[in-house]
This record gives sequence, C-alpha cells and structure tokens, in this order.
Amino acid sequence: MNRNLFLLAVCQGLFLVNNVTFIAINGLVGLELAPFPWMATLPIMGYVVGGALAAPLVARTQERHGRRGSFQIGLIVALGSALLAAVAAQHQMFWLLLLATVIAGYYNANGQLYRFAAAELTHPAWHEKAVSLVLAGGLLGAVIGPNLANWTRAILPIPFVGAYIALAVVALVAMGLMALIRFPAEPTHHIETGQGRPMGQIMRQPVFFVATLSAAIGYGVMNLLMAATPLVMDQHQFAFGSIAMVLQWHVIGMYAPGFITGHLIRRFGVLQVMGVGTLLLALCVFVALSGTGMTEFMVALTLLGVGWNFLFTGSTTLALGAYRPEEKDRAQAAINFWVFVTMAVTSFTSGAVATTRGWAWLNLGSLPALLLVMMALFWLWRQEPKKAW
Repeated sequence: MNRNLFLLAVCQGLFLVNNVTFIAINGLVGLELAPFPWMATLPIMGYVVGGALAAPLVARTQERHGRRGSFQIGLIVALGSALLAAVAAQHQMFWLLLLATVIAGYYNANGQLYRFAAAELTHPAWHEKAVSLVLAGGLLGAVIGPNLANWTRAILPIPFVGAYIALAVVALVAMGLMALIRFPAEPTHHIETGQGRPMGQIMRQPVFFVATLSAAIGYGVMNLLMAATPLVMDQHQFAFGSIAMVLQWHVIGMYAPGFITGHLIRRFGVLQVMGVGTLLLALCVFVALSGTGMTEFMVALTLLGVGWNFLFTGSTTLALGAYRPEEKDRAQAAINFWVFVTMAVTSFTSGAVATTRGWAWLNLGSLPALLLVMMALFWLWRQEPKKAW
C-alpha cells in the first residue's frame, strides 16, 4: 500500500457511496414516480445502461487524457447528474430522473476502471493485491452509502432530494482527492503508432473470454438480487432503516474480503478463488429461498457480497494477463461493456420479476447463470491444466 494506492482506494470508496446510495433510493423513488410499478427499477437500469453506452467513450477519453484526466471528467459528470436527479425528485419528474441516471452512467464506467488502474500503481508482482486493496476501499461506501441515504432522505420536504444533493458533495470531495494521485505516464507512442492486436483476436483468447463471462455474470447475479432487495423488503413492510442495514452488510460483504482476496489468489490460485465465489453466490440463493425474515435477508445479502468479491476480484486478476499495455484501454472497455450490458438486463428484470412473479423466482433464475460460470472455469482449467492459475 503506497500513497497513490491509498488515495485511489478512498476514491473507490466514494464511488461506492454514489453507487450504493443510487441502488438504495433509485428503486424507491422510481416506484413513487413511475407510471407503472414494474418500471420502478428503470432508474437503476438507466445507471448501468449509461455505463454501457459510455464505456467506448471512456476508453477514448482514457487514451486522450490519461487516467487522472479521465477520472476527473467522470467526477464532474457525477456532480452534474446528482444535481439533475435532485431536480427530478423535487419536481416529481420520472423521465428526468431516468435521464439523470443514464448520464451518471458515465461516472459508473469511469469508476469501474479504478480497479484496473490500481495494478499500475504498484510492482507487477503485487498486481492482484493492489486490485484487491483498492476494491477493499469500497468499505467506505458500505459504511457511508446506506447511512447517507437514511440520514438525508428526509432533511428536505420532498423525500430523497437531500440524498441526491449529498452525492454532489461526495463528488466534489472525490475530485479533490483524485487531483492528488500521481499515475504513471501513459505510453503515448502506442496510441500514435496504433500498436496492439485487433480486438477480435484479444477477445478470442480463452482466458479473456472466461474473465469477461465471470465478471459479467458475477455482477449480473449480484445486481439482480441487490436491486430487488429494497423493493421486496418494502413489500414485506420493513422500515427503510432495516433496508439500509441489509444493504450495508451486503456492501461490507462485497468489499471487506478485499484485504485478503489478493492473498488467497496468490496462495490457492485465481480459478479456485473464483470457483469458491460462485459457490457462495449459489449458497446465497438457497438462503434467500429459505424465508423472507430479517435474518434471511441479512445472511443472503452478505453471502451475495462475499461471493461477488471473490468472483469479480478473480476475474479482474485473470484479465490482466490477457492483454498488453498498449491494448489495456480497449480491452478494459470491452470487459466493462459486457458487465454493464448484463447489469442493464438484470436491473430491468429485477424490478419486473420482483413485482410480478416474486422473490423466489428471481433467485431461482440466478442458478443457471452460476452453473455456466462453473462450467467455464472448469473448461479454462482443462485448456492448460499445468498452468499455475
């Protein structure tokens, strides 16, 4: 852990404050403003659709302005979109809220690159630990995000307007911290000479395919169940404070393992850790199916977070070996694009299924996707069984 890595971890935490607060309140605000109940999670979907649409643009911005310049642009967008969402909530305008979350997706696409930038701030031998430690910075989001939503939701006459304004302040703080980070100089000659393999060739590598599939499905399953949780708990008459507590423990589960995940990957291998993460996600489903009490929600969502951490940290580490330095912007954008597409589908599916078919069907629908990940990990291991995965 060095100064730059520490500051990036804090910025990751503030990114998660934005992310978690959006998840905690957008579905509820959407439920209040949407013309039909099944449209409640469209603002959550807008956040990830915006990320998918912005991923290629962010890649070009990274090439042109470097890590810090691109990340600062993302934070400016975070500031503006939070204020726009506050206006939408103030004036009860559902479609303006949806537009604000789509715009905020640009910040989402930027923030998803923090984990890749972490590997550039330390020695190559410690890449997986750097990725893991920066992801652990998300604990800040776990502590602040749900509580921020709870504390600020009623400070103004119209619920949740204050929460969106608070997110604008969080963006300003992150901009100040990002200005202090010194990233390595960008290899501009790669951009000028157009070096690097075609994107199709990069994507056809088994290691890149499995890393992308695992990241996308891991995030998709996590998002499917997390986005629906506030709605389902609200349907079961839980107070918002209880909903915030469950989300808080979920995000703690997502990022607290970051302090040891890198060590586990070095000790046992990346495919093994990813496999354990997939099994933990399946265990989350079975706990969620066992009941709808506070204990079941708490345990299931915590397992969901830990499983996601193992699978997502592992897939990020796995992807680092699939592209060259001059290919990183395009390769990372491609991975994030498929993550966002999967999240967009699951965000919409989450609200639609939760309000029509129920919590049980939502969980059962996750199992085939998790089985696909396990098969992909086994297939990759069979490709090169002697490799030190």
